[in-house]
Amino acid sequence: MKRLEHALEIFIFNARWLLAPFYLGLVLAIGFLLVKFVKEFMGFVPLVFTGKPQDVMLGILSLIDIVLIGNLILIVVFAGYENFVSKIGVEDHEDRPAWMGHVGFSDLKMKLIGSIVAISGIELLKAFMNTANFDREELAWKLGLHVTFVISGVLFALMDRLTACKSESGH
Repeated sequence: MKRLEHALEIFIFNARWLLAPFYLGLVLAIGFLLVKFVKEFMGFVPLVFTGKPQDVMLGILSLIDIVLIGNLILIVVFAGYENFVSKIGVEDHEDRPAWMGHVGFSDLKMKLIGSIVAISGIELLKAFMNTANFDREELAWKLGLHVTFVISGVLFALMDRLTACKSESGH
């Protein structure tokens, strides 16, 4: 019976590799995001010379938005793969991010919600800079969603802090 239990545990442990294609798909999504970035950038270049300052700022915010989404995907890939599949063996590589290998599930949640709040903030700023293309209801929804993301982020941080305090006090 003990051998059967051990075999089952090995099988379950090795099942973590079923997540690897998900992370590979996210890496490919970064490639597709690069295509979108290049397309946005090529549309942005003429604006620098012919557009109004507001159009240039909106173009820059759109580029920043895409970069933040790419960063978010990369954080999820690195942290998720290392936490749930296998360690990435590049410890001695000079370009290894300092946070890599130190981001736990709780840290990943906080980075994720922080990125979502930043992306939402940029989208809200773009909407407020371009109010002519939005009615009041659309702006109210964007603001409401952003406030919801901010409150969620604060609540996540509070829950993590409370959990950490309980862990430290031994309860």
